[in-house]
Amino acid sequence: MDFRVFVEPQQGATYADQLAVAQAAESLGYSAFFRSDHYLAMAGDGLPGPTDSWVTLGGIARETSTIRLGTMVTSATFRHPGPLAIAVAQVDEMSGGRVELGLGAGWFAEEHEAYAIPFPPLGERFDRLDEQLQIITGFWDTPVGEHFDFAGTHYTVKNSPALPKPAQAHPPVIIGGGGAKRTPALAARFASEFNIPFVDIDTLTTQFGRVRAAVTAAGRAPESITYSAAFVLCAGKDDAEIARRAAAIGREVDEMRGNSPTVGTPAEIVDKLAPFVAAGVERIYLQVLDMADLDHIELFSTEVIPQLR
Repeated sequence: MDFRVFVEPQQGATYADQLAVAQAAESLGYSAFFRSDHYLAMAGDGLPGPTDSWVTLGGIARETSTIRLGTMVTSATFRHPGPLAIAVAQVDEMSGGRVELGLGAGWFAEEHEAYAIPFPPLGERFDRLDEQLQIITGFWDTPVGEHFDFAGTHYTVKNSPALPKPAQAHPPVIIGGGGAKRTPALAARFASEFNIPFVDIDTLTTQFGRVRAAVTAAGRAPESITYSAAFVLCAGKDDAEIARRAAAIGREVDEMRGNSPTVGTPAEIVDKLAPFVAAGVERIYLQVLDMADLDHIELFSTEVIPQLR
């Protein structure tokens, strides 16, 4: 079982806050530091304001050495595919080949309105996501010295040198979500990892089954894709510590205990994760909402992870 730290900086975090979590996660043996790609807080004032995901990851790339870095997930509505491909390749080079690209269709209408970003209907957003994936992976796969062309409904590429190249030949692509048809189909075509966030065991099992079927139909081996999940983290040595951490993020313990297997004491979390492991979860993203509490991720790394590896 592989564990990664995942933060939501739009809720209120500086670059320094994120760097501290990334460096702590690296020293504690987590495999990756991921951040959301949002520009507007979903609760609270979000002070001091949003930070751009790829600018932030570029900085963290230069101040870490082994931990992998990525987005959960970049919104295809935020950036044109060419500039996004350049940013991802540059951060990959800056990190020595540690970048992973989570890419999704975008969903939060209010942040688009708040920052003058067009927000087309859902069908068009998925169409744009499909074309962006074709273009970005097409850039990566075009040999140096050759050119890339693409003619889509929303994006056209003419005679592109498809540069710069990332340090990795093909950075891992992560696609996630609960869509019944288009999401599994996109994962089968483009993804090295499929992620389902914040769902119960039945929903997760159903969606993993859809993705496995789509991967097989695409002519890939089912095991050629990593299956992952994301859960909010609220762990503690006892009920008092769990309650303190829940209060710090404005959540109720009972509500979280009922919705996330990574809420509770270490022994409780190990027991609650067992059915998810049996359902095929190979990697877990721990949503850390209080970035000032570095003892939280240390507790999980020392008291939970050793029991699941």
